[in-house]
Formats: sequence, C-alpha cells, structure tokens
Amino acid sequence: MLRYLLLLAASAAGLFAQDLARMAAVADAQAAGGHFMGSVLVARDGKILFEKSYGSANVEWAIPNDATTKYRIGSVTKQFTAAAFLLLEERGVLKLDDPVSKYLPDAPAAWEKITLFHLLTHTSGLPNFTNQAGYADWKRKPATPAESIAQIRALPLEFAPGEKWAYSNTGYIVLGYILEKVTGDSYVHFLTENLFRPLGLAESGVDSNDAIVPHRAAGYVGGPGNLANAPYIDMHVPHAAGALYSTTHDLMRWAEGVYGGKLLSPAALKKMTTAYKNDYALGVNVKESNGRKRFEHGGGIEGFNSDLAYYPDAKLTVVVLANLATPRAGEFASQLAAVALGDPVTLPSERAETRVAEEILRTYVGTYQLAPKFAIWVRLADGQLTAQASGQTRLPLYPETESKFFYKQVDAQIEFTKGADGRVDGLILHQNGRSPKAPRVSDTVPERKPIDVPRSVKEACVGVYELKPGFDLTITLEGDQLVSQATGQGKAPIYPETETRFFPTVVDATIEFVKDGQGAVTSLILHQGPADIPGRKK
Repeated sequence: MLRYLLLLAASAAGLFAQDLARMAAVADAQAAGGHFMGSVLVARDGKILFEKSYGSANVEWAIPNDATTKYRIGSVTKQFTAAAFLLLEERGVLKLDDPVSKYLPDAPAAWEKITLFHLLTHTSGLPNFTNQAGYADWKRKPATPAESIAQIRALPLEFAPGEKWAYSNTGYIVLGYILEKVTGDSYVHFLTENLFRPLGLAESGVDSNDAIVPHRAAGYVGGPGNLANAPYIDMHVPHAAGALYSTTHDLMRWAEGVYGGKLLSPAALKKMTTAYKNDYALGVNVKESNGRKRFEHGGGIEGFNSDLAYYPDAKLTVVVLANLATPRAGEFASQLAAVALGDPVTLPSERAETRVAEEILRTYVGTYQLAPKFAIWVRLADGQLTAQASGQTRLPLYPETESKFFYKQVDAQIEFTKGADGRVDGLILHQNGRSPKAPRVSDTVPERKPIDVPRSVKEACVGVYELKPGFDLTITLEGDQLVSQATGQGKAPIYPETETRFFPTVVDATIEFVKDGQGAVTSLILHQGPADIPGRKK
C-alpha cells in the first residue's frame, strides 16, 4: 500500500513509475558496497518525488539512517549566512559594500579595501584558515570567531580584494563575527528567529559538541572494511562557515523558501543568486547544467558530506546528506536531478566496453590543461590507457567508442577531440552534469625520475607521522624499498627525487621529509594538489 501511494504521488508530480524506479536504481548504485551512508531527497514544487536512506546513523549501535536523521552540512551553511546578511541589508542595519574595517576598527591595514561583498563571494584575498599549518591541532580546541580571526590577521592577502576568486572559510568566520556584533545576538539565535522559524525549519541548528541533539548522526571516514570514527572537530570553530546541521526535509523547505522568494525581497534574492566570479554568487554556486540554471553548494566536514541543489525553472530540489566522508554527494545529486529532469543517466556498470587499437590509444597520450594549476595526464602502458588529474590517483580508462572513454571507479567520462588537421587537440571531461574542456598542451607526460640514495637516508625516514588526529602516514622500509601507507589505505612505494623529497607513482603527490638542526628527520610535509599538509613524527 505504501508503495502504491508513493507511485501515485510521483506520477502526480510529473514523474512516471519507470522514472521513480530509475531514480531508485541510480541511488542504489551510488550506495552499493557501503560506499555511501546517508539520506537523499528529490522534490518538485513542494512534493517529494523520491527519498531514501542508506547505512547507519550510528554504526556501533546499528541504528539506521532515515528521513529524520540530522547531519552536519558543512559549507552548505554559507548560503544561510549570506541570506542573513541580505536580510540585515534590507533592514538598513548594514550595506554589503561596507568595508570590513567599519565593523573591525582594529583590522589590519591590508584589509582596508575588503568589503562584506568580497567576503560573501570569496574575493577578499583572505587566506583560507583551514589550509594553514597547525589547523589539525587548532580545530580540536574551542574558538570564538574573534579568536579565529586573531590566528590569521597577520597573514598576507593572497591577492587584492575583488581581483580574483579563491575559496576561503576565513571570510565567513569574519562574517559570523560581524553578524553577532551588529545584531547583538548570537549566530544561532539570529538564524533561528530570522531564517529557521519563518520557513518552518524545526530540525536545523548550529551544532554543538556538548548538546544532546536527538537523531544526530555520527560521522565516519574510510569505507567498507576500514570504517572508522571521524576525527574530532570542535564545532565552535566552523561557525558561520560550516557549523549547521539539518535534515533532508528541512533543506527542502529551505531551498523552496529562500529561492522561492519567501524570505528575501526580489532584489535581494537576485543579488544572492547572481554569480560574481568563478560562477559564485553569495554563499551559493550559480551554474548552467544541460541548459538549466542551478543554485548549488556542497559541504564537507569531518565525517560528513552534503550537497543541496535547486533548479529554479523546474522548481526542483535535490538534497544529499552523508555521514560517511566520501566525495559522492555532488555526483549523487547531479544524477538524481538528471533523472527527475528527464535526462539520461548511464551508470558505470551499464557501459559496454569496446576494443580500440593500440595505435589509436597512443594518439591520446599527453598533458591536458583543465585549469591554470590543474592538469590531466593521459598515459598508455601495456595496452591500458590511464588518466591522472593533479593531486589525484591514476585510474584506468575504458573505451566506449573510439574517442569516448569511461571510468569504472567514478561516474565520469573523457571524450577526446580533434582539430581540423585530424590531430588530437583536447579532451572533454563529462562529470556531474558539467563538461569542461581541456586543451592538449603537450603530447608527452612529465615523468618523475628516481635517483639512488644511501640506505641510511631511507632508514632515517622510517616512522609514523600524524597528518591529523586519527590519520597517520606510516613510512616503512621493506627490503630496500621505502613504502608509505595512510590510515585505512593500501601501501604505496615511494621513490627519491632528492634525499628529502620522495614521490609515489599511484597518486600525484610529494612527501618531503624535514630535518632538525642535528640532521634527524622530525616531520614531513605531504604536498598533494593545492594542499601542503604537515605531519609530525610520533
């Protein structure tokens, strides 16, 4: 009977039974093998089309996730902060063009030209405090916004305000401080009275490590076979940048309320949803996906991932909340939206592999520049084409046609393109409803060459290095081969470029060993992608 009613509701909302079954198949595929734990919801114009939960809210007690489970939503918090500032501007309390120094009279001189608008749009130039050395220790201690600001105020700006875009949690910490200062209210109370209650969000709040929160999920890291409790973070630290918890139903109410014009004036809503730089507006990404406008933001915080997307033309809301820290939330949300919007979704298991001659595969080898500091390297070895993005793992590509290839580990495809001369000139990465192009900048791939170093150099590197609480990088010497292994992961041999810098071949990264004045190795720095992660030797 429940199934019958669910299908009726779906049909009434413009979704046929076969579409509902397809949505369930897509969701089940994402969660297969325990790679996703959490809850998902798809709604159109206030009517729930599909919802389902997977895994456990608490693994130790085998308590399942369901629609009432409360998850930390990480940076999805930012759109709530942005809406709060737009409300304050409407009420004449402040203006988004106001300089930060108006509310922080002792702000560093370098901050003089930073405005509230710059903070909201990640164009302030303030360095991201979560990327700073020592953050792994800092996040474990309670800190007010003022104390967090004090930690970064002496750091130089990364660029002149308004000149570029760079994601910065710091800006939203400053915003949280200013909100409390101008309102004389706490962040949690202001949001409760001015955002949550007006829109009927009864199951959302600012998380606290001390409070008893019914139906709150525990966060986990790892995966099948190596699941572990997430590292600790004091929830005072993320504040207005990422401290909220919510449910799928509350986030549906939020999206339909704020983007449906029930909270802000038309002018304020337009300001919130107009992209400034890098497709980022005020606390939300604004992008085109298959010709449709989408307001979207993801979130990640220890043990949790989230994604909230709203398609204004279709009045479609997609919510994905996970209490297992994997990068699947955004991909999951895009697939569910595609089914609801009538677009095809082909799962990796449904793609048929064909055979392509090795001489054709060889023409695809090279370096493709997706962004100024982000490349994709395509290699060929023993007849197998692989692709490796900056800071990521090398993964095999499987041919679907002569020019289009797919991954089996993630839902993504690479399509190679040719110029007028018939030569391969680029690739298109199809992933999460987006298809960015990457021109081919070289027909070769830079390969790192190991050197010989004395065994004593390798022996000095052996040890356990703490990258963050609960997550170590262990270095061992097996025979004459130095081997690295991160918590919950497999072993990876590493090779010397110098006596202090080593690299693995399975992932684009560098491990730099740091010595003290006496020449003893005391720590390391893991350079991977944009991150430089220090780890002290235990």
